[in-house]
Amino acid sequence: MSRRILYLMFLLAVGVSGCATTDSDSEIRPFSEIALADPVIDLDPSGTIATLNVDTSLDAICAVAYGVDGPSGAIATDQDMEVGGHTDHQAVMTGLKPETTYQYRLQGVASDGQVYRSEILTFTTPRASETSDYGTNLALGATVTDISSEFSESFSGSNAIDGDLGTEWSSRKDGDDAFITIDLGEPFEISSVAFRTRSMSDGSATTETFTVEVAGETFGPFPTGEVPSEVSFTGQVLTFRVDTSTGGNTGAIEIEVYTP
Repeated sequence: MSRRILYLMFLLAVGVSGCATTDSDSEIRPFSEIALADPVIDLDPSGTIATLNVDTSLDAICAVAYGVDGPSGAIATDQDMEVGGHTDHQAVMTGLKPETTYQYRLQGVASDGQVYRSEILTFTTPRASETSDYGTNLALGATVTDISSEFSESFSGSNAIDGDLGTEWSSRKDGDDAFITIDLGEPFEISSVAFRTRSMSDGSATTETFTVEVAGETFGPFPTGEVPSEVSFTGQVLTFRVDTSTGGNTGAIEIEVYTP
């Protein structure tokens, strides 16, 4: 059974809005019965993205419905490519507004068809960080010119430079051999770079360190993550290579290249 079919079955089971009350509500059990701890919301400094993290005691397919006037209007699910349920859940909520309070409801369905639903919870996005913190992200206007591989069209290399943390580039089992080359259009003075790694719920596909090649010169390795690493070079065509990883379908949620 494909992941798409499982996802559609899930939506039919819990409802996209997560708000309607029906005669079947008595069959829906509290999400707290399978949650190992309260959900944790990681807020991006931009104020436009939030990642929900929660672990469950049994394999389940989970999603989060969210909105301003109630837990409705948008829904986010795991970016994991696994078929079926799992216990380590991350759902990226995008399209948010800075300094805004959102309501959300977490929903899940187990392999036996049992549906679980949380109470309505809230989080507040931060004020958008100043773009001058790191400079201008040149990757947003770049073009992908070469790539080791793409898992599918939905996980294309362009996802790594679209400024959307809800999309990602995934290679096809390239592990430490994964790479992506981008062209900035013209030479720029580069002050810092970042590689936000994708990962699977089982810990695979996690890039730990990466390097950057520019005109035959290699810089790094640098640690992956949200905080850019300082560099000092001028370049137009940059190749980001996975240096060390946990193997598998390595890739990036986002690659960032800053000029002062």
